[in-house]
Amino acid sequence: QVQLVESGGGLVQAGGSLRLSCSGSDGMFDSYAMGWFRQAPGEDREFVASIYWSGDDTFYSDSVKGRFTISRRSGTSTVYLQMNSLKPEDTVLYYCAADLQSRVAVGSRVQWGQGTQVTVFS
Repeated sequence: QVQLVESGGGLVQAGGSLRLSCSGSDGMFDSYAMGWFRQAPGEDREFVASIYWSGDDTFYSDSVKGRFTISRRSGTSTVYLQMNSLKPEDTVLYYCAADLQSRVAVGSRVQWGQGTQVTVFS
């Protein structure tokens, strides 16, 4: 299975920006639909954003639409989440996800990264 490693989390003031990166270990990375999810302690993991294998289409939750951008570059085995206009309520653990069975949606056979913490202070 692909190993996913997230980076880029940290501490930022409200209104600031962070860029998360997720790198994959196998040569099939560019064929996977990829996504970002987040989870607060004691709550369910929630969808943030996803992107087609080709990068041609992206999807966002209402809570981040217009502030976050998911992207990927073919041949780099990396997907990004650019987070702008961060709010204290964005403070959670963010997970990268690869769907090993789908090129367009994350949910069939999901491989997760270990998570990276984002903390936004006001």
